[in-house]
Amino acid sequence: VEKLGFSWDEVHDIAEQLEHIKSEKLTNKLEEYLGYPKVDPHGDIIPDRYGNFDQIEQVLLKDCLPESRGIFTGVADSSKSFLQYLDNQKISLGDAITVISREEFDESYVIAVNGIEKRISKKIAQNLYLRLWP
Repeated sequence: VEKLGFSWDEVHDIAEQLEHIKSEKLTNKLEEYLGYPKVDPHGDIIPDRYGNFDQIEQVLLKDCLPESRGIFTGVADSSKSFLQYLDNQKISLGDAITVISREEFDESYVIAVNGIEKRISKKIAQNLYLRLWP
């Protein structure tokens, strides 16, 4: 996404193709070129060549109380349509998110994304992971 200019809704299909490459030299060179990333463009953890990985404590937005604050770290749904929806709403990995309120009637949420208020549905809240701030 960052180095080659793909959007995050395009990389899944490409990654599926790359998974079938058997050249350890090529994968090592790609890893080096990409700067040894710890997470993929959807926020999922990438293990190192030995299968080790750092744990990231994250929770779904739907499980957060009003006034919870954190960083958007990943998605539960990595479908093209969901990622395009997030792009259209200007919600990206690394954004600061504050839960302002939850509507009892339809379980929708009012959140602030980098200080800008947005209303999101229950379905969206069920698919956004946050790393909460203390």
